[in-house]
Amino acid sequence: MGTLLKDKLAEKIESMRPRTERLVKEHGDVVVDNITIGQIIGGMRGVKSLVTDISYLDPYEGIRYRGYTLPEVFEKLPKAKDGDMPYVEGLVHLLLTGDMPTEEEVADVFDEFQKRRILPRYVYEVIDAFPCCSHPMAIFSAAICTMHRESFFAKKYHGGISKKDFWDPMYEDGLNLLAKLPEIAAYIYAKLYRDGNRIQSNPNLDMAGNFAHMMGIEKPYDDVSRLHFIIHADHESGNVSAHTGHLVASSLSDAYLSISAMINGLAGPLHGLANQVVLRWLQEFVDKMENRVPTEEEVQQYVWDTLNAGKVIPGYGHPVLRKTDPRYTIQREFALKHMKDDLLFKYVDMLYKVVPPILKEQGKAKSPWPNLDAHTGVIQWHYGVREYDFYTVLFGVGRSLGIIANLIWDRALGYPLERPKSLTTKMLEDIAEKSKNKKAGGKKEK
Repeated sequence: MGTLLKDKLAEKIESMRPRTERLVKEHGDVVVDNITIGQIIGGMRGVKSLVTDISYLDPYEGIRYRGYTLPEVFEKLPKAKDGDMPYVEGLVHLLLTGDMPTEEEVADVFDEFQKRRILPRYVYEVIDAFPCCSHPMAIFSAAICTMHRESFFAKKYHGGISKKDFWDPMYEDGLNLLAKLPEIAAYIYAKLYRDGNRIQSNPNLDMAGNFAHMMGIEKPYDDVSRLHFIIHADHESGNVSAHTGHLVASSLSDAYLSISAMINGLAGPLHGLANQVVLRWLQEFVDKMENRVPTEEEVQQYVWDTLNAGKVIPGYGHPVLRKTDPRYTIQREFALKHMKDDLLFKYVDMLYKVVPPILKEQGKAKSPWPNLDAHTGVIQWHYGVREYDFYTVLFGVGRSLGIIANLIWDRALGYPLERPKSLTTKMLEDIAEKSKNKKAGGKKEK
């Protein structure tokens, strides 16, 4: 028996397939982008070589989910009845179908998650088996990976299933996993930081509200969780976590194997640890100021001292964005309403006014504006989540929303195994020499 979400998704898939098939058949030889040696050696940054309809990062409007800017997403998605933030369940509907959900459609996803949220006993045992000093991301990855045995896709594939139907068991795996992630994350927190004292799940609460309940944190932490999961949900296909999920799934690995791999990518210090770096830098500043609010001149001096030491200002700048990150702005608005007297937020607020002019004056940063990481750790710290290493787990719960939506659509549209071609350094040197000689010949002709 279908659900509102699954039935609508099936209709969207049938209408989308002819578009991708026509592009390959009729326009497969059209050139989209050129690539330089610098891009090849520099991690393929900026190379247009991936496709996703789930999100797009606009330099001036920030991340768009299914064409909607983040302010539009937060305005249009149905709000939690006892809070100010939208239901994460509504975002799941939007990411999968491209349509803003009705209240009924949000309730449909809510019911789906309630039916799928129960965690197998062995997952708790796997988490319990880790040493107490283990990193939460290692536990998170292992807990997800061990659920491979639950995969509908793996069973259907080995039993024989049409490629056209691959999306169906991927959908089932994806929703099953999303429904269980809050329980996994909260149980890891209890094991590592609360002496194993677990708070039982409440089946009457929405996904984010239930997570806040299991964390044992009072309102408005339910809204903090909704906010946090939504703003981290997706970020195109090329960042490490998203691309890792896509790449692993392209081999027809199931959702559990693919999201476990995604979590491993997110755990790397160049990807998921930025908010920790920001918080540490801020707290060092607070210590220097002996827990008092600094003057604007003192903030300016601290920023210049950081820059003059050859360091960057953590939480500022972005490789694509050329304005204040809307994810930062949404967090700022929440903080102004709920925690404006928080000491760390006062520092964040002053930095927001001081840093951009200084970075413009210095002239090295392509973007002098704050990104989401300039704020996320401060909010978590305010509400009592003060274990730096756990912040990436929170990131991972949110990011799974968008990546699972992408993986379901990858299966639906039959995207193939990713297999880019490699060149040797000698080959690149030969290409560079040939280009040099060609340019020199052109100058002589002139």
